[in-house]
Amino acid sequence: MRSLGKNELKELLNKNWMTHDAMWFLHCLQTCGIEKTNEINTRAAKSMSSVEVKRYKKVFGIEKAETFEDLKTFLEEVFRVIKPEFMKFSISFPGQNIVRWEWEPEQCFAYQGVKGLGIIDQYQCAIFLRPETWFNELGLTFEVSPQVDVCMMHTKGECFRDYKFEF
Repeated sequence: MRSLGKNELKELLNKNWMTHDAMWFLHCLQTCGIEKTNEINTRAAKSMSSVEVKRYKKVFGIEKAETFEDLKTFLEEVFRVIKPEFMKFSISFPGQNIVRWEWEPEQCFAYQGVKGLGIIDQYQCAIFLRPETWFNELGLTFEVSPQVDVCMMHTKGECFRDYKFEF
């Protein structure tokens, strides 16, 4: 362990988590079919994110984001801790009270995995439930655009969400 740097450890832990996520999805799919798997995946994403954000709030000493700057700082700190290099997405702040979460073309791990299973046209994306649950748990009012639940990478060749907040 002592020979692993922080980034190497973050990469290893995230790769293990992604493998678990993929295996869980595959076995659920084989047992329950895609409709039930989508339903369970959505519920799991929301409940995991709710627990996760409570931990971040405690670690970073924030109960509610009172300003957009609070939110921006919170997100930057969280992603410094959790985002591995192999996940090709970014968050940016392109306008007043706007957060954009965007995947590089063809680089979403869920898109790649579900496409490989041959069921991408039936997959309901649960990726963005993670930040949306965080925002709700932070007591924020926001609008999301576009509002889709299918795989946008599959249908549009790009994947992003813009979140506009009211403060």
